Amino acid sequence: MNIDMIRAAARRLDGHVRRTPLLNSPFLDDIAGRRVWVKPECLQHTGSFKFRGGWSAVSALEPSVRAKGVIAFSSGNHAQGVAYAAKLHGVPAVIIMPADAPRLKIANTRALGAEVVLYDRMTEDRDAIGAAMAEERELTLIKPFDDPLVIAGQGTTGLEIAQQAAEAGIARADVIACCGGGGLTSGIALALEAEAPGLRARTAEPEGFDDAARSLAAGEITRNAALGGSICDAIVTPQPGDLTFPILKRLCGPGLVVSDAEALQAIGHAFNRLKLVAEPGGAVALAAALFRQDEIDGDDVIVTISGGNVDSDIFSRALATLD
Repeated sequence: MNIDMIRAAARRLDGHVRRTPLLNSPFLDDIAGRRVWVKPECLQHTGSFKFRGGWSAVSALEPSVRAKGVIAFSSGNHAQGVAYAAKLHGVPAVIIMPADAPRLKIANTRALGAEVVLYDRMTEDRDAIGAAMAEERELTLIKPFDDPLVIAGQGTTGLEIAQQAAEAGIARADVIACCGGGGLTSGIALALEAEAPGLRARTAEPEGFDDAARSLAAGEITRNAALGGSICDAIVTPQPGDLTFPILKRLCGPGLVVSDAEALQAIGHAFNRLKLVAEPGGAVALAAALFRQDEIDGDDVIVTISGGNVDSDIFSRALATLD
């Protein structure tokens, strides 16, 4: 996994992916005590950065292999990213999703033409289900984060951040990414190492599901005790990936951890000040910038809002936190 793969992914994504802006609000700056720059991947196709990895992986397949179709497992954002990439390439997609995934994500994945297979995340193994279906139907499995082509696609976010930070005159800053298995964070970290060495990638996670932060502190992969129970469903994973963790360990600063309540507040602030719609898992990086000021250095901080696929009831709860 290297910067050349990310640059190659950027060439494949050119003309297909949205180059999301870097936004700033003086109101958010006041809360954080420094300038906060927001990379809103909630404005990306399918409402999250996952389209980058989905397109990167699907577009790189040999045409004869791609024509047979792809399969993925996801709580929703990777599902939609792969489903849409497959649809644009005119190939079948099967998506394995937890039955308790947000209704909007399940509905959107089906609307994009994918066959959705639901499973119980507490009692069933999605990897085993995916492997069996891939073999039976001769489908190519596209993993949500532990896949070099997926990491390369997510890393294009980092290439954009590096260029946009330079345009804004930002030479040194922490770049906080919402982290599940680590595909986005590791891709961004590799891109920054090559293009903006003064910028440092960091992970943000919800309390109780801070496997990346604990793994970074321990120097080795550690698992979460639970597999569900946070509103930040998009980034609830058992542990960092085997491919992603060595990159995180080498390049990232200490992990940041926020509460579900702080994630909800961040959703409210993103909407109120930037008119952005974020989902809980996509808002933890902003929450870290706003509510973990003492754990961040420098006059600037850059954060991803990695997704905006939120059910209306959760969004209403988030807006109510500002009343």
